[in-house]
Parts: sequence; C-alpha cells; structure tokens
Amino acid sequence: MADIIKPIEQSDPPLNKNRKPSKVEGMKERSNFLREPVASELLQDTNHFSEEAVQILKFHGSYQQDNRDNRIKGQEKDYQFMLRTRSPGGFIPPQLYLTLDQLADRYGNHTLRATTRQGFQLHGILKKNLKVTIAAIVKSMGSTLGACGDLNRNVMAPTAPFKNKPEYQYAWEYANNIADLLTPQTGAYYEIWLDGEKVISAEESPEVKLARQHNGTGEIFYNSDEPIYGTHYLPRKFKCSVTVPGDNSIDLYTQDLSLVVLTNREGELEGFNVFAGGGLGRTHNKEETFARLADPICYVPKEDVYDLVKAIVATQRDYGDRTDRRHARLKYLIHDWGVDKFRSMVEKYFGKPVAPFKPLPEFKYQDFLGWHEQGDSKLFLGISIDNGRVKDEVTFQLKTALRKIVQQFNLPMRVTANQNVIFYDIQPHNKQAIADILTCCGVQADPDAINPLVRYAMACPAFPTCSLAITESERVIPSIIQRIQDLLKKVGLENEHFVIRMTGCPNGCARPYMAELGFVGSAPESYQLWLGGSPNQTRLAQPYIERLHVNNLETQLEPIFVYFQQSHRSGESFGDFCNRVGFDAISEFISNWT
Repeated sequence: MADIIKPIEQSDPPLNKNRKPSKVEGMKERSNFLREPVASELLQDTNHFSEEAVQILKFHGSYQQDNRDNRIKGQEKDYQFMLRTRSPGGFIPPQLYLTLDQLADRYGNHTLRATTRQGFQLHGILKKNLKVTIAAIVKSMGSTLGACGDLNRNVMAPTAPFKNKPEYQYAWEYANNIADLLTPQTGAYYEIWLDGEKVISAEESPEVKLARQHNGTGEIFYNSDEPIYGTHYLPRKFKCSVTVPGDNSIDLYTQDLSLVVLTNREGELEGFNVFAGGGLGRTHNKEETFARLADPICYVPKEDVYDLVKAIVATQRDYGDRTDRRHARLKYLIHDWGVDKFRSMVEKYFGKPVAPFKPLPEFKYQDFLGWHEQGDSKLFLGISIDNGRVKDEVTFQLKTALRKIVQQFNLPMRVTANQNVIFYDIQPHNKQAIADILTCCGVQADPDAINPLVRYAMACPAFPTCSLAITESERVIPSIIQRIQDLLKKVGLENEHFVIRMTGCPNGCARPYMAELGFVGSAPESYQLWLGGSPNQTRLAQPYIERLHVNNLETQLEPIFVYFQQSHRSGESFGDFCNRVGFDAISEFISNWT
C-alpha cells in the first residue's frame, strides 16, 4: 500500500480569497442544475432570453445571437439562436443527418455548418422554435447537451474508419465513453426540451456508469445531481480528444486533455498516453492571456483511464480560477503551477502515482479526403466542405448531394476536425452511384483536384451572427485565398501550399494559432498576422503583424513570399521556414527589399 496516496477531503471549489467569483459562478449556482431561468423564460412570449438565461442556455448547446446584417439603429436586434450537436468522434447516424437537413430548412437559415470540433451547427433558429428543434434532434439519436458551456465539450477522435487498425476503433470507443462519463447528469435537459421524456440514443458502457460513481479520492460529490461537476460545474470550457499514435487530424496539442491509444503487437489495448493543458483562446492587448500547447503528463493503463480523466477534471474543477473567466482554462492552471505540481495534484485525486509517458512517433496531419478502403472490403469517402458550410448555390448543390447519399444508401457519417465529412461502410458496388450524385451536384470528390490552399484552410463563421466577431472570416477567406494564390504565382511559387486559418476574433475557434499563416481579427477589415506554425499542427505560430488591413495584404506578404522563394530549403514548408529563420531575419529582408 506504499503507493496509495491519501484521499482528498471533498469541499467547495476554492476561490482567491482577495477576489470575488465571476458573476457566471452565481448564475450556475442559482440555476438549480441548469434549469432556471431557461425553463421559465422559454414559456414567455419573447424573442430572446435574459443575460442570465443566455449563460445557462449554453450548457444546453445553444448560443443566443443576432444577425448584424439586419441591425437597424433604434430597432430591436434580429435575435436568433445557434444550436450545436454533441457528436463524439464526429459520429452522425443517417437519421440524425436527415433530421438536421430538414430542420435547417424548416427552422434555420437553409444551411448546416460542420464545426472544428466535429459537430454540426444550425443557425437562424427562432426562440419559439428552439424546443421543437432540440426535441427533433434528440429523437433522431442526437443531442446538444454539453456542446457549449462550462463543462466537457464534444470529445474528438480521428474519423478514419479503418476496421483493420484496431487503434482507430479504440479511439472511437473511448471518445464516446469519455463523452458519456463527463455528460451532465442533471435532468434539466430532458425536462425542458422533451417534457421529462428521457430519450436514450445508446446504452452507456457499464464501466462508465461505475466510474462515474467511484470515488475514494475526492473526485466526485456524493448525493449530488452532478457527481463529477457539482453545483458550479467547471470554471470554463473543457475540451478532450482521443487519438492514435502519429495521427494529428484532431489538433491534439490544442486540447485541455488528449489521450493517445497504445496497443500491443497483437493490436490489443494496453493504455493511453496523456497530454493536458492545451488551449488557444486569448484576448488582444492582454498579455496574460495566450495560446498554449498541451504538455505530456503521464501514461495510464486502460483499467484506470476513467479515474485518471476524473482526476484531471477534478483538479481543474477545484483549482481552476473562478474569479477571472479569461484566466479560467486548465492551460492557465498548468502554466501557473508547472507540470510537476499539476501532476502531483492529479495523483492525489487519482489515489496513486501515475506512470511515465511512453515514447510516441511524430504526429502528422491527415484529412482522409477521397476514396479509401477501410479494411473490411468496404470503402469510405472523405468530402471537402469549404469552411464547413453545407449549402446549395446555383450549380453547387452540396446540401442536396449529402441528403441524397444518406437517403439512398443509409450511410453513417463522421464530421472531421477540418470541417469536412466522411461517409463510411460503403459497398464497393455503390461507389459509382455515389460519385454520380456528387458530379451531378457539382461537388468535387477528388481531393487532388481541389486547390490545396483551399483544402487545408479553415475559417470561423464570424459575421454576421457571432457576437464576438470583430471582423469577417468565413465570408472573406475565399477572396483572401485567391489573392494569396495570385501572389504566389507572381513570385514563382504557384505550386506551393500551406495551412491558412482565419478567425474574426482572438478566441481561436478555427485554431489559427496552429496555422502556417494565421489571420486573427483585430479590427474592422484588419487582422493580426501569425506565422510559423507547422504543416502538422505541432507547433504554435507567433504574431508577426499586429494589425494588417486587408487592403495591404499584398504589400505585406509579397516580400515574405519572395524571401521564402529565395531562401527555403528543399522540401521545407512555409511555416517551417518562418520558424527557422525567425522574424528578425524576415524583417531585415523586407527592409532591404524593393
């Protein structure tokens, strides 16, 4: 028993004695486990919720927004709601996709949006239609519970459905199980949106049920509606992923918690390497906020993984900063404490020392677009979606194409972390019929025929609906990419490509701080320019220009591209080049360039 660590006595989350908790902490405490004031205000004949209800509504998977394009001075805002699915590993069963497609037309803005966390978003829902929309999603094997709010968000996993690579199947299994483990247990969701009818889309793993109640080290609250979260839930959002060695298709370094599946030579699961402390959200001109990569923490055998996850969540729950929401993510706790102190505290909740982190191969980004064999005689198909927007426009009928494929072939779908979709379990004799649907709808299924600058780019929605947006993102990135393409051709780099990501604010939803060329909205029509991320998203970019107006794009980028064209090494990517030579050398070249 020498390795057993003394249990922690459970108590309310500690607060800085010299500072008051943020007002959101009080809202969570008053909500009666996420019920009020959402339940009461939903019954009111209004088109929007109060500030307090808006905060609690997030836990149910919805954000209140207004369409800024429709703002008229002196008139009430055009209130509408975004709904986001909880889809562990990006899994969207056929009946759910068809329901989402119908809801987008009936109650939304006629589009769906694949998110950077492997879910779908509906936009343009009116308050009076929220209940019927959420109920329809739940009754079609979906959920929005916990897709937003101060708790565990959607758990990510690689989407490749390799049946002959068991590690990928384990990643799906444990992404789903951890999502279940950390799902809110309050009955509020079903009471409000389904009048108390609890619709079960899938039976929980017995191990998950047992792990949720297992304590002994202060991980859970006894006799609580929320045994893991307690009354106050978490200080801030919490993001998890499960991946396999070498596969960074889910940006593992940006997560609060990432597990890497480790198997033996027979392909049997042995355990997981654990990363923690990643996160990208920051605030302009506040240097105490920053993007941060996750650190290697430990190795955990498979039989202990749920207790280890709970120990990390409990550490953040009890020691994360509840006084300043800008300083509330796990990354700041690990930054302030250091990895060793954080690991020691996790061990106290875990009840024993953790094992050392095990060696891993280099991580690489893969998007799995195009046709592939999945290892059991069936096929899968990755379809690129520009910035995740599923829509119909004149000759480009992506929304129609996806609907027809699901209707005709009843295929499951996985949403990728790069805002694309993968159909799988495709019978080979159906390949041509699916290809014909895509061709007829103007959808490109050959990834090699897609401009690689477009293929690897991402942008957040920003204007007109996101309340945090400072400037445009999704609506302008096509023109920005075209201008960059023209500039590359001008300087003799027409065959070069690199990862471009854009956001309308510094919160980082499209993960621009991992890009080789990142645009972060800083003022109307202006962006911070970030350089030096890696093609495989394993290194943070750094801010090079604080405020680049879109009119000056070519003036600022041309000399950088010329320097790259003249001085990069064979096979060296643009991001790796910028990181190697450094900003001083780039600035010196620009100062002497004509």
